[in-house]
This record gives sequence, structure tokens and C-alpha cells, in this order.
Amino acid sequence: KVTELVLDNCRSSNGEIEGLNDSFKELEFLSMANVQLTSLAKLPTLSKLRKLELSDNIISGGLEVLAERCPNLTYLNLSGNKIKDLGTVEALQNLKNLKSLDLFNCEITNLEDYRDSIFDLLQQITYLDGFDQEDNEAPDSEDDDDEEGEEDDNDEDEDEAGPPGEYEEEDDEDDGGSDLGEGEEEEEVGLSYLMKEEIQ
Repeated sequence: KVTELVLDNCRSSNGEIEGLNDSFKELEFLSMANVQLTSLAKLPTLSKLRKLELSDNIISGGLEVLAERCPNLTYLNLSGNKIKDLGTVEALQNLKNLKSLDLFNCEITNLEDYRDSIFDLLQQITYLDGFDQEDNEAPDSEDDDDEEGEEDDNDEDEDEAGPPGEYEEEDDEDDGGSDLGEGEEEEEVGLSYLMKEEIQ
């Protein structure tokens, strides 16, 4: 009665992972990140599956299989795959319960009006790459504790500028490290910027 299965970094052969078959009927969460998966053609039927992690594989199409075999998906992570165009993603229209889709680091994200196009195409989804149409971040919920929780932890780190006062003695070191973090911290260049840099 396995409900969660993590196969990250295992090696797939011929588009499948040996032993992953229809017997896993109770699966609700399946993670196959970085397993060199090129196709979903051999994905077993997992009717209870709600969350599927497929990041950092070599999938470029064939997504219609998901609606046939995992019809109840609410969360799908395809980040870091070879998905290039909207036609490929269109196959996800039949996943009626899908709420969250992640395509981060796929070529499709370079398309003009990428976000608007995906939201128009997949009207059932609420979150794309962790944010809704108004750029609000996906909240923690009982469904998304693991993934969203990690994002929140990162936010907290950015907010903590460091102990007050430390930056005063170390200002003269700032010149050497001013390139560090400049791309990462674009919102403001103030005291919190200097303090954050000293932390790094």
C-alpha cells in the first residue's frame, strides 16, 4: 500500500524504471527527477496519483499519456525538460484537476507572453512555476508542503539582512566583493544590500 515513492537519480532504461508498474495502485506522490526519462509512454496507470515530479529529464512530448494514466493529478513538475512549444503543453488540457504546473528551465519559458499563453491554454491551473496569474506565490497547503515549503525557506533567508551594526566595521571590504550578489538582489541597493553581501 505504498502511497509515496521517490526514485530521484535512479537510471531509467528504454523510457521506464524497472519495477514501476500497475501494482502501485495506491500511489499519490511519485518523484522521478533526473532519471534520464525521455518518454512517458511506459508510465503505469496510477489513478490515485496527485503529485508527479518529473524535473530534470529529457521529456519533449507525449504528455497526453498523463491524462489517460494519471487523471487525478493536481501538481505536475516538468521543469528542466525539453518542452519547447505550446502544442506540447496543450495535451495537459485533459488533466481537469491540475492546479499547479512547473515548466521552469524549459525552452518554452522563452516564448513571448509565455505565462499568459499557458494560463489561457490551461484554464484549470491556478499556479504556473509557483505563482498565480497576479504573481502571487503559491501558499503552503496540505497538498504542497514539501515543494512550497522549500521556496518559503529561501524567502526568509533573503529577508534576514544580518545582525545590525556589523556592516559598519566591514564597509572597507565591500569594494572587493561588490560584484557578488549584484544580479541576485535587484530590488534595492541600500544597507540591507551591504549587510547581505557581508553574510555571503
